[in-house]
Amino acid sequence: MNSKALPRQVNNPEVGVYECEINLKFRLIEEKSLLRDREQLLHVLLDALAEGSDDFLEMLQQVVKVHQTTELKASPQMRRQLMRLRNSNEMNQ
Repeated sequence: MNSKALPRQVNNPEVGVYECEINLKFRLIEEKSLLRDREQLLHVLLDALAEGSDDFLEMLQQVVKVHQTTELKASPQMRRQLMRLRNSNEMNQ
């Protein structure tokens, strides 16, 4: 799954590692065949959620938890990316 980073804030160049948990409960009208392919279903759900509730999607509950965590819990690739971001911020100042 490809993800897009949030736009970088120019005013605050501090970056960190965060753990995010999202719990969603909703009702959805969809073809049964889509429910067999979890990755495709996830893409459809994310697109539907981005568009908002409509006649085919009814949001029942949403809980979002985010907290900063130690960089050591991040993968080596994520730590390298964090160093690149910090270095690029230092160069731009």
